Amino acid sequence: MLKLTKLILLWLLALLLIFVSSNLNDPYLIMLRGRGVVLLIGASFAGLGLLLFRGYWSRPGVAGKLLLMLWCLPPLAMASATTVFHWRKHSVLYAEGPQVRDLGQHFMVGYTSFDEVAALAAKGLIGGVYVSHRNIQGRPANALKSELSSLQAIRIAAALPPLVIAADQEGGIVSHLSPQLTALPALSTLTGLPPDRRLRMAEEFGKHHGRELADLGVTLNFAPVVDLRRSQARNRFDFHTLIGRRAISDDPAVTADVALAYVRGLEASGVEGTAKHFPGLGRVREDTHHFRADLETPPAELETSDWLPFRQVLSHSTAYLMVGHVAVTSIDAGRPASHSKRVIDGLIRSTWGFDGIIVTDDLVMGAIYQHDVCAAVVEALNAGVDLLLVAYDGAQYYRLFNCALTASGRGELDNAMLRRSGERMEARRPARQANVAASSSLDGLTQVTHKQPGHP
Repeated sequence: MLKLTKLILLWLLALLLIFVSSNLNDPYLIMLRGRGVVLLIGASFAGLGLLLFRGYWSRPGVAGKLLLMLWCLPPLAMASATTVFHWRKHSVLYAEGPQVRDLGQHFMVGYTSFDEVAALAAKGLIGGVYVSHRNIQGRPANALKSELSSLQAIRIAAALPPLVIAADQEGGIVSHLSPQLTALPALSTLTGLPPDRRLRMAEEFGKHHGRELADLGVTLNFAPVVDLRRSQARNRFDFHTLIGRRAISDDPAVTADVALAYVRGLEASGVEGTAKHFPGLGRVREDTHHFRADLETPPAELETSDWLPFRQVLSHSTAYLMVGHVAVTSIDAGRPASHSKRVIDGLIRSTWGFDGIIVTDDLVMGAIYQHDVCAAVVEALNAGVDLLLVAYDGAQYYRLFNCALTASGRGELDNAMLRRSGERMEARRPARQANVAASSSLDGLTQVTHKQPGHP
């Protein structure tokens, strides 16, 4: 019985190693890249050596030989996955034609390797970068400031427009550039103040964030969160969205007023804000980092509640709109808003009349990536999305850009929609160029007071 159990475990472990090795490019396995690959190869050869030492090859029958052959497969699967990744990367880096830069301006990428993102910036293969705790962790703020300045200098040398440089510095639990930048409390902490003081403080929060971000070289803050806080029970499997801790209020009017004051503070300091996450995460329990989510509330009700803060902020500022991966079932059932033409072009552009910049939430999220992510990329561009965000795992950029390139080659992209999107972004560039110039003229980074520890 013990021998049978060991044999079953050896088979299962071999199958697990094959599965993991075949899916090394998956975002869920990002922690296994680098040193993890060495461990996988070591585990595979250790298992193979153990089986040979125990004489499985010389045993009668085919079962032992099949098991040995199975343990030979993980390195081959790993080599195949690595080959696919490098083929995609090569296809992107050496792509030619006018459509390459036209498509590149629609991608914003997170990065860990400066040399790699610098190459993308120089070739016009991206329109923006996203920086987070991994770019500043264990480093002084000046190091990241110098890095971002170098990226903008690369763009100038290549006669390309400045990059949009985005960060997630909401305050509270999402303060990704803290403690190097001040870790301010969440905007929700202001709602108990008298209305006048609440708005003054919200604007001061925005100015403080804006000054620090602009000094660093960041031009866009993915804040404020304008999803409404709902009283429904927290989903115990929600480890990342946590809207209940990030939302300003359950009152749409209070949320709108505080969010708008905060955005005005950002803009006064030379940084653009972002109203997120349309169509709202307050009513859904699923965590879209991992699962699909549906919003079944009728639009008429949403217009007077959840969507009121979005419209208020967008109507009275130059804020971007971040569209999340929640499907509005009454408008486009089964298709997340982030790549729904009915939602983006029909509701937001046509009905609301919003002609500002729309950015997706991170496409490296389970609600999108674990489904047909290629279709999502194409549909988002054809719907009128301006920026596709590839944040958590920047290496996925090569796959997603290949999707766009392939669709372009097949004539599947709406050129008229892409042209209008390009015009929208072109109209915003003079302000960004001024902000970049102002940031680069500063002599050094102002030291900031660390009021509380930052959060991942």
